[in-house]
Amino acid sequence: MSDASVTTGKLLLVEYERLKEEQKTRIGFRDNLIYATLASMAGVVAATLTPRGHSGLLLLLPPVCVVLGWTYLVNDEKVSALGRYLRLTLAPRLAELAGAPGEEVFGWEIAHRSDPERRLRKVSQLVVDLGTFCLPAVSALVVFWVDGPGRGDLTVVSVMELLLVLALGVQIVRYADLAQGR
Repeated sequence: MSDASVTTGKLLLVEYERLKEEQKTRIGFRDNLIYATLASMAGVVAATLTPRGHSGLLLLLPPVCVVLGWTYLVNDEKVSALGRYLRLTLAPRLAELAGAPGEEVFGWEIAHRSDPERRLRKVSQLVVDLGTFCLPAVSALVVFWVDGPGRGDLTVVSVMELLLVLALGVQIVRYADLAQGR
């Protein structure tokens, strides 16, 4: 193996380490967004249920869910994109440098996607994501429409919020990585 190949291999391994670190950081941030969403929901619901609470406060919940849900989705997609890059670009380059094209490098990057229970887990995660970021927002809107003050301006706002929540739900479903293997 030439010095250039060794140097390139070392650089690619450093790239792998940095990308795995970024992936780990994004996973932690993404997962904490669920707790932030739950805390935000609790705050909005608590404010609404106070003796002087106002059902119009429920209109705060959809934007909170959309902003945190979108941030969650973007980070989740970046975690998946990092994994795809490691599996489909970096691993083959390292295998080629090692003189073993077609051999598995970073086998875990592929193995954990080949688990027979992966699809069930990913569908379950999809249900949890929709239940965390979309269902509470839609529920808040339904409660507002049933018990709200009936003001036209707030109704217009609530319909716009519904459209945002539905758009988020479509994106969550669209980006659900249900595939197995590579």
